[in-house]
Amino acid sequence: MPLDERLLEILVCPECHGDVDYKERRHLVVCTGCGLRYPVRDGIPVMLVEEATRPR
Repeated sequence: MPLDERLLEILVCPECHGDVDYKERRHLVVCTGCGLRYPVRDGIPVMLVEEATRPR
């Protein structure tokens, strides 16, 4: 399920305030700054640092 483009324009990483990209196939919102990966559940990005996974 694609995310609304307007939503993606205003979303930022809560950790570093960097821009994010949506990876539709993986159901993730990924920060282009620090690399944190936020899950997307039922079409809603869960932008909580506690829910994010760190890059390897």
